[in-house]
Order: sequence, then structure tokens, then C-alpha cells
Amino acid sequence: MINRKFKKCLITGITGSGGSYLAEHILSKDNKIKIFGIYRSIGNKNLLKDGRIKLFKGDLCNFNKTQKTITKINPDLIFHLASTANVRKSFDLPKKTIENNNAITLNLLEIIRINKINPLIIICSTSEVYGKVSKKDIPIKETKNISPVNPYSASKAFQDLVSQAYFKSYGLKIIITRMFSYTNARKNYLFQTSFAKQIADIEKGKKKILKHGNLNSVRNIIDIYDAMEAYWLTAKRGRIGEIYNISGKKVISVGNYLKELKKLSNVKIKSKIDKKLLRPVDVTLQIADTRKFIKDTGWSPKISFKKSIKKLLNEFRKL
Repeated sequence: MINRKFKKCLITGITGSGGSYLAEHILSKDNKIKIFGIYRSIGNKNLLKDGRIKLFKGDLCNFNKTQKTITKINPDLIFHLASTANVRKSFDLPKKTIENNNAITLNLLEIIRINKINPLIIICSTSEVYGKVSKKDIPIKETKNISPVNPYSASKAFQDLVSQAYFKSYGLKIIITRMFSYTNARKNYLFQTSFAKQIADIEKGKKKILKHGNLNSVRNIIDIYDAMEAYWLTAKRGRIGEIYNISGKKVISVGNYLKELKKLSNVKIKSKIDKKLLRPVDVTLQIADTRKFIKDTGWSPKISFKKSIKKLLNEFRKL
């Protein structure tokens, strides 16, 4: 099994929810690696206090400034997480979402190509690119045609396709991951996070009724720790040019996820649908086939579903 080592890791979108968790996780695994980040705005301010992380403020849409930053860092590993990632908001801002996400990915790949830096690039994509999937295609394999149904997933589909083109045409060392649902206390618009935060607020007397959108979608769920370990093992052991699905073993509907969280509360939780939280079109089945990823990396999720949701709820109880 491959076991790569790295000296300098660049994380785009490092101060966002996934990027900040990933930076912390990598440093817990390798205390010799140097972490660099490009950020547009500060999300997780804790990273500013960590002397092991060097941050560069900049907009990846600005080609010239980004080129100067990346060539200065000269990384041997890049995790590309930067994106406008709110699915529901992408319906209201389709042009902005698509233009931003397409530009930052294309700029990154083109900078690597013309400067011949030659890092391993992990393109952190999403299961949203598969769109609506029929039962006969469950579990979803990486060979399933991508068919995005919203502006965000359309932009990520472009990211997937242009990355494959740069791998095939120019030999860039690229691996694509398609992450399914994971718990993330730093991303408030995810259904898991929204539910946990609202329940904690109800327990504190700050709120009376939990509001939700569609409860019928069925998803794989994975803990944030296992998701970040999967990203790290992709870099360490993944095969260049491959696409990997990443997901947990737990399969559950959004409605049943809410029921499990309610069971952990010490008060009765009332809930109702909020039409503002409904998407114009939704993906209803997000269940992954992860056998290729497990075979190539040896990864397996370690955090149980019950432990994960309890941990998520406690994050908001402490606030």
C-alpha cells in the first residue's frame, strides 16, 4: 500500500468549516508537516493563533495574486476545499455560485500547470454531483454518471470534469473525492448542524420550536473525524487519477436523524416544517459504494453514529 510523506501542505478555504477541521486533523497526525492556507474571510479564528499554520489572505478568483502565493509556498500537497458551498443559497445566487466555484478551480489548476510545481492535488468534491439517483443505482458507484440538479452541484461537476481533463491532458497529479454527508458543527446550514443547534437553543430556553425542511431524503452519515481522516488517507494512499466516494456506514433518513437527536434531549422538542428551508429540487437517495476507497487506503470509520450525534449536540450545549 502506498504511504506518501509530505513537507508542505496547502489548504484552500482553510478558515472554512471543512478546511479548519482538516488543518487541525493533519497536524494531529504529522507534527513535522508545514500547513499553509489561502482564505478570503476568517471563519475559524482559532487557526490565527496556531503558529504551525501560515495563512495568506487572498481571493482565488484573483489569478495573479494567487499565482504569487502558490509559487511562494511551493507545496507538495494541496487540498482544494474552497468553494461557495451552500446548496439552498445557490438557488438564489446561481450565477455567483457557478462563476466563483468554476474560477477558483480553474485558476488553481492553471497555476499548477504553467509553473510546473507538481504537487499532489486532492479535489474535494461532493456526492451532490450525482443528482437524483434511482433505487437500482444504489449504492452509488464512482462510475455512475454525474447529473447535477442545482447550481452548486453543477459547479462541482465542472470542478470534477476540468480536474480530470488536467490530469489526462497535462499529467497533473490529481485525486478526486466525493464526500457524502458528514457531521460538521462549524457549518450551520447543514441539516445535522441546524437540528443540533436548534435543540440546544430550545433546551436553553432561547427557542420554542425546531424548524426543518425536507425530512424524506435518505443519506449516509459520517463523523467529522472519520471524514477528515479519509481526506488525509486519500493523500497518503490514494491512487493518482482516481475518483473516490467517501461515506459512513450509517444509512438514515433526515427525519429519523432528527428523531435520534430528539431522544438525546432532556426536554420535549416540538418541530414543524419551514417552507423557506425547502429546496426547489432535492436529492433523495445519497447512499455510497465505498469499496474502492476502502480497498486502496485501508480506511474505515471509527466513530459510531450514536457517539457522533451526541458529540455534535454537546458542541452546541457548550456555547
